[in-house]
Amino acid sequence: IVSLPQGSCGYNSSLPPPTVSHMHFSCSSASEDLGCRRGDFSRKHYGSVELLISSDADGAIQRAGRFRVENGSSDETSVYTPGTWRRTDVHLENPEYHTRWFFKYFLGKVHQNYVGTDAEKNPFFLSVVLSDQNNQRVPQYRAILWRKTGTLKISLPYSPTKTLSVKSILSAMNMDRFEKGPREILNPDIQKDLLVLEEQEEIGSVNFKFGVLFAKDGQLTDDEMFSNEKGSESFDKFLTLMGDTVTLQGWAGYRGGLDTKNDTTGIKSIYTVYQGHELMFHVSTLLPYSKENKQQVERKRHIGNDIVTIVFQEGDEASSTFKPSMIRSHFTHIFALVRYNSQNDSYRLKIFSEESVPLFGPPLPSPPVFTDHQEFRDFLLVKLINGEKATLETPTFAQKRQRTLDMLIRSLYQDLMPDLHKNMLNRRSFSDVLPESPKSARKKEEARQAEFVRIGQALKLKTIVRGDAPTSLVTTGICRKEPWESQPFCSTFPYEIVCADSWGQSLLAATDTAGVMLLDDTSALPPVQVFDKTVVVKQMHVLEPQDLLIMRADKGKDARIYVFRLSVLKRGLEAKQLIRSKCDCRENKLEKTKGCHLYSINTHHGTELRIVTAIRNKLLLITRKQPRFECLNTAAPGADTPVEEFQYIREICLCDPPAVMALVDGPTGENDNMICVAYKHQFDLINESTGDAYRLHHVEASRVNFVAAIDVYEDGEAGLLLCYNYICYYKKVCPFNGSTPMIHSNTSDFHFSWNQMPNAIVCAFPYILAFTTDSIEIRLVVNGNLVYTAVVPGLELAASRSDIYFVSSAPVSSTSNCSSKDTSSQNSPQTPTGYEMPAFPSPLGDGEPVCKHIFKIPLSNLVGRSIERPLKSPLVNKVLTAPAPSMVISTPLISATHSLSMSRMEIKEIASRTRKELLGEFIFSALLLVQYLMSYLFLRIPSESGELEVDLQRQLSSGSDAEAEKAVLQEESPSLALKLGLTMSFQEDVLDLK
Repeated sequence: IVSLPQGSCGYNSSLPPPTVSHMHFSCSSASEDLGCRRGDFSRKHYGSVELLISSDADGAIQRAGRFRVENGSSDETSVYTPGTWRRTDVHLENPEYHTRWFFKYFLGKVHQNYVGTDAEKNPFFLSVVLSDQNNQRVPQYRAILWRKTGTLKISLPYSPTKTLSVKSILSAMNMDRFEKGPREILNPDIQKDLLVLEEQEEIGSVNFKFGVLFAKDGQLTDDEMFSNEKGSESFDKFLTLMGDTVTLQGWAGYRGGLDTKNDTTGIKSIYTVYQGHELMFHVSTLLPYSKENKQQVERKRHIGNDIVTIVFQEGDEASSTFKPSMIRSHFTHIFALVRYNSQNDSYRLKIFSEESVPLFGPPLPSPPVFTDHQEFRDFLLVKLINGEKATLETPTFAQKRQRTLDMLIRSLYQDLMPDLHKNMLNRRSFSDVLPESPKSARKKEEARQAEFVRIGQALKLKTIVRGDAPTSLVTTGICRKEPWESQPFCSTFPYEIVCADSWGQSLLAATDTAGVMLLDDTSALPPVQVFDKTVVVKQMHVLEPQDLLIMRADKGKDARIYVFRLSVLKRGLEAKQLIRSKCDCRENKLEKTKGCHLYSINTHHGTELRIVTAIRNKLLLITRKQPRFECLNTAAPGADTPVEEFQYIREICLCDPPAVMALVDGPTGENDNMICVAYKHQFDLINESTGDAYRLHHVEASRVNFVAAIDVYEDGEAGLLLCYNYICYYKKVCPFNGSTPMIHSNTSDFHFSWNQMPNAIVCAFPYILAFTTDSIEIRLVVNGNLVYTAVVPGLELAASRSDIYFVSSAPVSSTSNCSSKDTSSQNSPQTPTGYEMPAFPSPLGDGEPVCKHIFKIPLSNLVGRSIERPLKSPLVNKVLTAPAPSMVISTPLISATHSLSMSRMEIKEIASRTRKELLGEFIFSALLLVQYLMSYLFLRIPSESGELEVDLQRQLSSGSDAEAEKAVLQEESPSLALKLGLTMSFQEDVLDLK
């Protein structure tokens, strides 16, 4: 997270009352709700599985294989438009400097190691360290549990008043029963054995070898491809792009299995270092060539045993297409097909992955054509590294690794058996992780710890010299801006934020002692108070397209759901009726919601807004119908309050009060909508129409902390991300259909673990973010792989329905300026001059004021404007809806913020996408809407922008694109630029339709 210059929204009671016109709450958010961001990834973003068959020269069918094919576009011959691809989600997944915990955080530092056997009599090892989190002076415990099924890593918060025990750590790892309780291992040589365990678990994560096969146009068999003695000019150019040519004899770096003494595997090869990884390429034309051996066994011996192979194919796009079945190898799981187009100096990429390989990124752009060669190199190398890591998770490799790990753990346990009673301090088996030693034994303990550190540092240095350790990333070049980097929104906010939601570019925040306040980052004025402290808000949703604010206020028996029109609140603020009290809200409460402790709304409002309210163990379903088009210009009676627009549908009784709820849209919206509820140790699905409940997922844990249930949609079907404890579990569901079981276990279900227990989770495709007490853990939705962990002290998530707002107790440090690439000081192992215990800052004093800093992560940065929007709920496109009349007048169609400068090409692209959505099967309704929007856009332009608009229209009509674009991009009128682009595009559409 990068800290830009501090915002100027600090609260100052001495300032005069704010002018409401400075608040930017009239603009809609930068994007839609975050609930549905996983999308139709299995086909659109990561390819579909196909049965690929090829034949040899004699026409005989060769071995058929099932591969997932990624081509970025269904049409390989589609024309590439320069400048349309600006993706930022090119990241190494599970980078070793985030996953090699024992090497980075334990080795060479004071830590504790324990051994024990679980209830099934399987031995396990536990390592615990109290460390500083990424040099950010945030203390925390890190723990690694070594078991035969793999390793589990978690972080636990540090408290100076509450010590942590081994039992509580293992309980957090869902291990409560033991055959033999854990005992501490005092022998410092255990570090060497645990390092071997980590290297076995993380095998293949540091250095990589990739095959490169040159194929001429028309070659259909591997014998023909491997028999190419030389490459071509374009192939040599590609090799130069990939890496440096090195002489193998005497080569001291990573050799990837090549001979560096006797030249038996060739004289030269291609080598590079990318983000701390050493990469050696097995190039077919550089490996030994034999005229007598048609099969070129020496070449196949290396390339055929590479997990990933690049196939560089000559010829144009219309020539014969490569298929993985052309290569007879049972070891290669991923093929990257590269073609070079000399006409526009571009590369086209296509990926084939064996069907058992889990999904891995980055997804190919559409079309998968790269004119920037350095961008292509970065994309290809990241794709290959991620692909090899993903392949190691396939059953073929995972089972072998698990057997080896089990054997190593059992062997190490047997070696320690004689010392279990001789060298153990049993008093520490279930005591504090870092206990206080008696004075008489303190010197002896300090000497033991010093020796422990010395041996660990020597092992770390030896591992670095051997080239098997995460190294410095200083060779990766200039750091690029990452999509999750934050912007300062408001500094020195003096209140605790209970809940919040974005209102345009402003933030509507409910505080603990000052009521509800409207914050803005574009003015130096203090926050505007909307509700006073008598309105104690616990939940809120701002629904701008529906001109609606929903709140849950008060607690216990007095709790109610309140609904307000945003336009009415805005008028009140403009009239300087700035503060509403609880008495002013009596007409806005939904009566039957008395005593509610939780509510949830449907993420997508294609047909109607649905609200489910939990009152103890009773669910109350409430709906609000959308207004019709003919009512747009007609004010409804009682327009100041929308209470009368809500209707109560039914009550559903549960066995226990729910802790988490989520509404899921069925494919038809008629009697197949669902409610996901979490209580006790389970997630259940409930039919909204009948109240029938089905078990969705049972939690196998002694204690359950439910975090969220997020509705997502894949392949047109509903799915849920079930988040609890350290787990995030994806479950695909199908609609209710009589007695047909609706829960299916299939290959699309998967789960992953967070490193730290989250307090809140946000899904923004392609990322999923976990907000903990002091960090934001960023992973990919499609596979749960870790991308980055940002340290944020005193972290609290404020809002996430559109842009993401979070609160920190201190300004976010700029030390993470290179977000996904840690600085060398954080990654390069340092050899301390002497033994040091970690020192952490003390907590704030009693009289020290609490200072809150609010930061914003724009959703558009995470999801990207150029990414095709993932599938929404099946119901969204079934009914064409329109905004409420009050909001049509006051809210622009699409926001254009100062952080999103748009060219005329981008404006046309947005307009084109908008009209495609409008001109569907309801073409006549769309025409009426287009005409209405045209009249609105021409008649509702603010008067102060009139001269600029006339000048822009004159330039646009005269064809002066350059001058028009220059005027459009002026900072004082970004929204006007978008209006004019949409207006002109709509005019052209109407003419075409007529």
